This record gives sequence, structure tokens and C-alpha cells, in this order.
Amino acid sequence: MPLKPVIYLDYNATTPVDPQVLAAMLPYFSGAFGNPSSNHFFGWEAEEAIENSRKSIAKNIGVKPTELSFFSGATEALNTAILGYAANFSPAESHIITCQTEHKAVLETCKYLEKLGFEVSYLSVNSDGEINIEELKSKIKENTILICLMLANNETGVIHSLKDLIKKIDNPKIKWLADITPAIGKMKIDLADIPVDMAVFSGHKIYGPKGVGVLFKKSETKINPVSHGGLIEKGLKAGTLNVPAIVGIGKAVELCKVNLETENERIKKLKDKLETELLTLGNVKINGVNANRLVNTSNIVFENIENAHLLKRLNQLALSQGSACNANQSKPSHVLKAMGLSDYQALSSVRISMGRFTTESEIDAAIDFFKTIIPTLRK
Repeated sequence: MPLKPVIYLDYNATTPVDPQVLAAMLPYFSGAFGNPSSNHFFGWEAEEAIENSRKSIAKNIGVKPTELSFFSGATEALNTAILGYAANFSPAESHIITCQTEHKAVLETCKYLEKLGFEVSYLSVNSDGEINIEELKSKIKENTILICLMLANNETGVIHSLKDLIKKIDNPKIKWLADITPAIGKMKIDLADIPVDMAVFSGHKIYGPKGVGVLFKKSETKINPVSHGGLIEKGLKAGTLNVPAIVGIGKAVELCKVNLETENERIKKLKDKLETELLTLGNVKINGVNANRLVNTSNIVFENIENAHLLKRLNQLALSQGSACNANQSKPSHVLKAMGLSDYQALSSVRISMGRFTTESEIDAAIDFFKTIIPTLRK
């Protein structure tokens, strides 16, 4: 067994379950254990819990309860949204736009659609990870059916202003799908104000449980199911719903709005302190430094280091070099490569993401540890 890291700084990979979320979930593991599809008291009890969660989430993100469906996570929800919407169109006559820095759940799904005959355009980004609106406009065609973009990048924290992009494109024939997973809980999100047609997020990034995700879909947007056998959730999903997890994600979304501004201010001060101190090491660069970024995320490249064992040497800190989905791969981050970093620079970068339970003393200790280890890696 590996030694337990002293300081957890990987909140963008997953978060601990908030005690209030756990307390809300516990009754639905044993006492209120019914299958929500069962037509008796235990089923009705579970179904009521799901609908209460649906209503709570809808209220807190500015949508209608009937526009929300539950899935096993953001990846399943993204696959369902992209593949299910694309199924309405002829592959040879349809075009989709996404970005090179999207999560692999989007990129790999789009690659699969290319194999089926769909045309997909992948937007580039500048050195700060930002999308160029003129490039986006130039990619749009008569047969463009879908634009799929993150609200904020999970590796760098760079925020894309989807509201402005949608307003400038102003094409009602094109649907917009937003992966809001990295952003929810870290910035105010009101989907009544961001006119996307679909949006996706998961529970375990917002102090909720793993194994649950949400798909928002406007009622006029048609999606075909991509799994089959006992269809539920308005015919979009097969299987049995995870009642405790759905209760948990409902409570987690509710808690995200509590003291959001105060919490963001606290975390931003910690991030600014960390970045300022690490820059004193010299040959340190903040990836996406000139962009609008999430308050909790720092992606930092340490130039001129021996990067083969970087994370192993930083073993008292729980960090990552990119998305948790690619943590076991030795390849450089596709996000940082798209931003123009070399393989060596990308592999010399670490993502530091803070959260609700990060303390100033932990950041002070992390700064001291970096200042001890990084010079040794440069010898």
C-alpha cells in the first residue's frame, strides 16, 4: 500500500463527500432501499426521493425539473447527449464542432462519430487555452448540427464564455452542449442565463458521491437512447437508478450555492499565495495565466527539471499531471500540448486544485515542500 499523502490538492479529480451529503444519503442504503420503478410503498418512497433531488437541482441551476435526467456519471451523460443527438441525422451530411482541449469523454465520442461518417472540427486554442471566436465562426457550415464545449477546462481552469460565444454565433439551427463538470460549484451557474441546449455534470466533483451524473436537456431537443433494456428517465437510460447517489448529488448541488462567494474568495487567496511563492523558484510558468480561470485551479510548469519522477518526488502532495482519466498514462497532457507546450514542458507540469477543505496551513506546507524538492530535481 502506498503511503497516504499528507496534503490533498487534487480536488478537480474528485472531492471528499461532504458530511451533510453523506447524512442525506444514508437512509437510502438500508431503510428506504426500494427500487424507484417498483409499484408499491418502497418504490414510491425511492421515487419521491429522486424527484425531490431533481427539483432541488433544477431550482439551483435555473432549469425545469422535467429537463433533468440522471446517469452513472458525466461520461455516460456526455456519450448519451452526443451520440443520442447525432442519431437524429445522416452521418454523411452532418458536422459537429468541439475543441482540442475538451475532456476525453467528448473527444473520444467525437472520434467514434467520425468513424461512422460524421465530420468533426476541432478548434485550436491560444497559449492561454482560449478559443478564438473568429475561428469558431469560420468552422460553422450549413450542416453544422452541434457545438460541444466546456464551460471551464478541468486541467487549467481556463473559463470559456459560452454565453458570449452563443450570442455571437446566433444560429438557432445549431444545438450547444456544455460540459459544466469542472465549473459547477466553483462559479455561479444559471442555465437560464447561459442559453445552452444541453449540459452535463457529475456528483463526485462537487462533494457528492461517485457514480452519478446529470444531463440537462431542453424539452425540444430530441435525444435517442444509446443503451437499451428497461428504459427509464424519459426513455434516455436503461437500468435501475442509484437512489442514494441521486439524493447525494441533489444535496451537493444545494450546498454548492451556500457561501459560494465567500468560499471562492478564500480559495482564490490561497491560490494566489501558492502561485506567487512558486514563481520565486524561477523558471516557473503558470499555464493559462492571462486567461480568466477558476479560482481553485493552478497548472504549473517547472522548467529544467528531471520530470520522469516528478510526482513520485512530490509524494507528500496529492497532485496530478492532467485529467484523472489519464492518470495512468505517461503521455503528455493533450490540453497542454494544444496550448503549445512541448512534451517535456507538459510532463514537467502539475495541476494543483484546491477545495472546500483546503486550509492555509496546508498551502504553506505545500509551498515549503515544493521549495525543497524542485531545486533537487534541477541538479
